[in-house]
Amino acid sequence: NHRPDRLCLKNLPTLKVYCTSRLIAILYRVTFKTKISRKLSTIMSPVPNVTFNNGLTIPIFGLGTWKSQPGEVTSAVKDAISAGYRHIDCADCYGNEEEVGAGIKAKIDDGTVKREDLFVTSKLWLTSFERQLVQSGIKTTLKHLGLEYLDLYLIHWPVGMKTGENKFPKDAAGKIEFNDVHYTDIWKGMEDVQKSGLTKSIGISNFNKKQIGEVLKIATIKPVVNQIECHPLLSQKKLKKYCEDNGIVITAYSPLGSPDRPMVDPKYPILLDDPTVSQIAKKYNKNPGQILIRYQIQNGNVVIPKSVTKSRIESNINVFDFEISSEDMQTIESLNKDLRFLFFNMINEHPAYPFHDEY
Repeated sequence: NHRPDRLCLKNLPTLKVYCTSRLIAILYRVTFKTKISRKLSTIMSPVPNVTFNNGLTIPIFGLGTWKSQPGEVTSAVKDAISAGYRHIDCADCYGNEEEVGAGIKAKIDDGTVKREDLFVTSKLWLTSFERQLVQSGIKTTLKHLGLEYLDLYLIHWPVGMKTGENKFPKDAAGKIEFNDVHYTDIWKGMEDVQKSGLTKSIGISNFNKKQIGEVLKIATIKPVVNQIECHPLLSQKKLKKYCEDNGIVITAYSPLGSPDRPMVDPKYPILLDDPTVSQIAKKYNKNPGQILIRYQIQNGNVVIPKSVTKSRIESNINVFDFEISSEDMQTIESLNKDLRFLFFNMINEHPAYPFHDEY
């Protein structure tokens, strides 16, 4: 009986207790539901983790952002996180890290994820190829992404270009201008930024066996990852074995054969149209892209297919509800031709160009 016109002094203690208990109940429900929704955001991601040699982990599946055009990337990142992606792979050179950061911020702000739910990778570009420039390189990336730290920072290639604002510096003859800094010196700069807390882990990309060995000889912190082109036509078995023997995880880029890559040679096959892959896809009621992604996962490789199309983003992550048989895995393996789609030929005159060696 708490009608305002009947309030008297003797009612006030009862009213205070009633209001306080109601407030506590409301606050409890709001807090509890918020915690549950945040927990569910992590639980809803079906992606298992791979453990690094430093004890940290990486989701085995993530979103690649190379070739994602301005105006498309933010939506792609938001769609990916909503679909359960927790691993985003980016790079300074891609020119879209600000949009990637906007997508990440939007999904943190709306409560879908917390920063610690996400694994964000970026890469040092070739024009920051001096030990003292590694820190400024990662700080630029962090500024673009709007983050305080990375989960993984990679040396993008074992080759350095002339430092400066131009991402592809050229001389008067139109040739790329290189610098002569060795990648082992850059590795020391990578160790510096991990020790400073700007990244949790460090690794390499596009390094061959010899180059990895040279890094390991001088490293006080081992690389956790070597990110390389990998798909059934370029299975990278020898390089994978060498990396595994040294505790280095493979991340497979262009796992679908990069059909939208620059300067496509019409003589090259389109992996997504391969009849063997298509036949196996029909057997499992999946599409060829899902088979190619699942192939990497069953080989223990981290895989980062790129897409900006919502339906494909959602389709690509739908690979954890089936398993390719050992016989079908062997059939896919038999497609290997050591056929590389991506050469980055503008740096092939540099002594450290990685693809002159067998692997």
